[in-house]
Amino acid sequence: MTTVEQLPRSLAPSAGQLWRAARGPLAVAVAVLVAGIALAAVAGGTRSGLLDPRAVDPAGSRAVAQVLRDQGVQVTLVTRYDQLRALAGPGDTVLVTFPERLAPPQADAVGAIRADLVVVGAGEPELFSSGVKAVGGGQPGERSPACELPAAVRAGSADAGNIAYETTAAAGATVDGCYAVGGAPALVQVRTGARSITFLGYAGPLTNERFDDLGNASLVLGLLGQHSRLLWYLPTIGDVPAGAEKSFYSLVPAGVWWALGEVTIAALLLMLWRARRLGPVVAEPLPVIVRAAETVEGRARLYRRARARGHAGEALRAGARSRVRPALGLPRGAALPTVVEAVTVRTGRSPVEVAALLYGAAPGDDASLVRLADQLDILEREIRRP
Repeated sequence: MTTVEQLPRSLAPSAGQLWRAARGPLAVAVAVLVAGIALAAVAGGTRSGLLDPRAVDPAGSRAVAQVLRDQGVQVTLVTRYDQLRALAGPGDTVLVTFPERLAPPQADAVGAIRADLVVVGAGEPELFSSGVKAVGGGQPGERSPACELPAAVRAGSADAGNIAYETTAAAGATVDGCYAVGGAPALVQVRTGARSITFLGYAGPLTNERFDDLGNASLVLGLLGQHSRLLWYLPTIGDVPAGAEKSFYSLVPAGVWWALGEVTIAALLLMLWRARRLGPVVAEPLPVIVRAAETVEGRARLYRRARARGHAGEALRAGARSRVRPALGLPRGAALPTVVEAVTVRTGRSPVEVAALLYGAAPGDDASLVRLADQLDILEREIRRP
């Protein structure tokens, strides 16, 4: 008797082959993970004190605050929204450093404060002043003012960019736009009466690293030093009112999702390229012919050596049940009561006897196992008897 195997052992992939096939994708995944952790660590370290008037690292703003104090301006750090509303009033300047951390109701209320506002990096300036909206921007760099705003004229060339703004002048409002980026100004000041709201698209001039470059110092001091008191508003995420928090997905830039999608597609293509492909079924003759009786005897000896009487008895019962069901006209998945009832009707035996024979306990010794085999054989002959 020749046996046909669908997957010969010689064709099965070994552990070494599986490792060689998987080590390429694993190396790429580990490299991407390490690079992401390194970038996050570097970015987190350099931006830990970003625009904080107490921070002395390159991204901090200690230099700006100190120079303003030297010029007689009282610089007050404010981190809570309710504190800002209580302190700010006419004759003050309010610097809003992270407008994206404010919920829309908070931004509307800050925009209604009667103090002069300077908002840095506002992606949604219309929340603070109607008629102003962000239109993109460009890479930050040196740009000339090309406007009539006194602070920009005195400063001359300065770092600008990142976000540009488009304005629609309201009735009674004066608008100045400076440092054009792609045709739109990166610094916009909207003045209504004695109050002004200034949008600065790039925060670089306020940092310790860039404060003394070009005309950045003159520009920043001209915008923030107009009054005797400056309220430096550093919003915190925990100050957002309950129910107004932004979800994690809304805070992730759209470019990150596109990048993740591209990486996922690349990983799938790499897996498809490196995946092991099995060919058609191969018929391989065995080197020797093993007779069916020898196979049965060998398995029986294994059962006897292991004293697996319960397993052997269940195998005998399962075989008998699978053979009598078709003879009784029952489906393959017929339940115990159905099988017992059908056998009882056919043979005249009691249900208790039939259930014990087909579904009973495991044999306790070898003699009981042999007796079970004989009884099952007799039961099958009775069922098949015309």
